[in-house]
Amino acid sequence: MNKVNAQKVKSFLLNYALYIVLIIMIITFVIIEPGFLSLNNFVKIATQASTRGIMALGVAGLIVLQGTDLSAGRVLGLCAIVASSLLQSTTYASRMYPDLKALPLIVPLVASILIGLVFGAINGFGVAKLKIHAFIITLGTQLIAYGAGCIYIDRPPLGAQPIANFDARYTNFVNGSIFGIPYLIIYLAIISLIMWVVWNKTTLGKNMFAIGGNPEAAAVSGVNIAKNIMIIFLISGALYGIAGFLEGGRIGSTNSNTGINYELDAISACVVGGVSFSGGVGTIPGVLIGTMLLQCINYGLIFIGVNSYWQYIIRGLIIIIAVSIDVRKYIAKK
Repeated sequence: MNKVNAQKVKSFLLNYALYIVLIIMIITFVIIEPGFLSLNNFVKIATQASTRGIMALGVAGLIVLQGTDLSAGRVLGLCAIVASSLLQSTTYASRMYPDLKALPLIVPLVASILIGLVFGAINGFGVAKLKIHAFIITLGTQLIAYGAGCIYIDRPPLGAQPIANFDARYTNFVNGSIFGIPYLIIYLAIISLIMWVVWNKTTLGKNMFAIGGNPEAAAVSGVNIAKNIMIIFLISGALYGIAGFLEGGRIGSTNSNTGINYELDAISACVVGGVSFSGGVGTIPGVLIGTMLLQCINYGLIFIGVNSYWQYIIRGLIIIIAVSIDVRKYIAKK
């Protein structure tokens, strides 16, 4: 009996240890700064987590396929730079395109999504057709996206400078609210619902989990591996484009460092949320919970005044713990 209970406790800790640690950290924030526990703070956290949540939904599909995407943050940054440059206020004297008339918001949004799709296509082609490991191909495209962003910003006559002073329509579209609910949270909810349908109610979603769980068995069953991998990468690219468009308006100014390390946050959120690197496992609610928990930790560390260097160390430890637990779960299943 005792052996059975010990096994149950071990299984519980294996499944929920990271959640327990993160919740203890949040309780600690509340104890140190009781003001942390306020509705206003949690709305801020949810708002800040929105763009990273959209990006994490794209990365999650790739992890389900036993892959990853190191380029996500830089691609998001490039999308944000381009979209925001097309939406600077026409009254701003130092804008990037002084002769450009005010564009409909849909034009920069489409441009941003197209950029994301291009990178998604390159990554997908590399993995599905050239059989390059996702780590390598996305590492390469990460550098390409960063270089492209620097070239785009750093050019005559103004040289490299932050892109700011946005059109009021753009700012309102991103930072507005209805009945006290920020638009960003609504956008995340809508995209999450769409992705939930894709993952759970479509053939593409079933194929994704089949490929991630056992690619050989999926191929024998008649699943077109290359085609499905390409589509998942394209979807992730489109999500980075949407997230980049929204992120530019959210932060109010973009530069070559926009999006830096965002991919680590996205990957961490996925693993914390139960998306397994062993493939074939993951849920949309899990990704959202992981994103919110990590953003809560990030915000809490700033809120109680933890040194930024220590914040990096703590975030690194969370990633190591999350992946370690994921590996242990995989070993336990075997």
